[in-house]
Amino acid sequence: MTIDKNTKSFAKGDVILKQGDEGANAFIIESGAVEILIEKENNLVQHIGTRGAGTIIGEMALVDNNPRTATIKAIEDSVLLEITKDDFERRLANSDPVVQMVTKVILARYRDMIARAQIFGQSSNTIPTPEDMEKGLVSKTNAVENIKLSNELKQALDDNALELYYQPIVNLKTSEIAGFEALIRWNHPSKGFISPETFIPIAEDSGLILEISRWVVLESCRVLQKVKETFPSSKFFLSVNFSATDFSDPSFKSYINYVINSTGIKPSELHLEITERLLMTNPSSARDTLDECRKEGMLVSIDDFGTGYSSLSYLHYFPIDILKIDRSFINNMVDDEGAMELVRSIISLGHNMKMKIIAEGIETEEQAQMLKGIGCDQAQGFMYAKPMPPEDLTIFIQEKS
Repeated sequence: MTIDKNTKSFAKGDVILKQGDEGANAFIIESGAVEILIEKENNLVQHIGTRGAGTIIGEMALVDNNPRTATIKAIEDSVLLEITKDDFERRLANSDPVVQMVTKVILARYRDMIARAQIFGQSSNTIPTPEDMEKGLVSKTNAVENIKLSNELKQALDDNALELYYQPIVNLKTSEIAGFEALIRWNHPSKGFISPETFIPIAEDSGLILEISRWVVLESCRVLQKVKETFPSSKFFLSVNFSATDFSDPSFKSYINYVINSTGIKPSELHLEITERLLMTNPSSARDTLDECRKEGMLVSIDDFGTGYSSLSYLHYFPIDILKIDRSFINNMVDDEGAMELVRSIISLGHNMKMKIIAEGIETEEQAQMLKGIGCDQAQGFMYAKPMPPEDLTIFIQEKS
């Protein structure tokens, strides 16, 4: 087994946590087993119980600053995954408010229960059966895997192992390149390509999304500036995806301004791409931040438009410049008259509100011609180009020119 910096190994007999010591971390047991001991007066040691794979130890250190209330020893060779207090608090802060409240109440009651058990001398000498341990593993597999993946994602970010690809966005009337969308890629050393749909939610839950978004916007704006230097007469824009967590960060706007100033791109060349779900997470905060960015000259783009439950209600509330029609409507447009009418309605609605329309997922010439015929402004998809690394951008632009 490969041991990373968040994974600790202990031999049988090793003391993992010691009663009375300060603690700022907990552990999930990946393999092996441990015993929990309470040291009492007159050097008496009381056996409280055991824990096996898929369980957590030292968890109270995540919610208070009190000393360890028990000693934990390895009774088998064990591998443990560390959870720091900072990491736990960051994840809790980014969770749903109800989840935050319930988690805090449960942990407080659990702490009281443990205190009462120690006062009244309650104990459990039951060693979990293999079936019990297997149930624990099954119930916690996703959580453990997500924590491991989060740690590996952090390492990839520190090692500059994440990549950015760029997919061209084309003007449907002129067939010229209008801009590019920056798309993050993670090629894991052992798991291979991991979809952003998998690791972006994990990054949001862990708080890593802030670091990732800052890296993405800085790196992609640097690439855009290099492209502009190579093609000085070009008027390309760059579309970058952001999350709800980004818009909750009080330093978001100041960092975006720093990126614009340091790379030399124009504010109007940066499109802030967001989803409907982001807007509904914290509407007032999102609106204020977007208003400030638009005052600086940046544009706001809504991704996957039409898939949310409140699409029409927020068009007047939020400062939106661009609607991106979800690929699911484009895929069905040729054979489904209902889908075609929906696309036509979105384009008409957007234009009436002075917005530009971008269609996503264009794969055929027939789709492109239909969109052009009903007034869609721009499009992106495999028909024009797949996402490409920055070194291929220059070649692609030259060929198109």
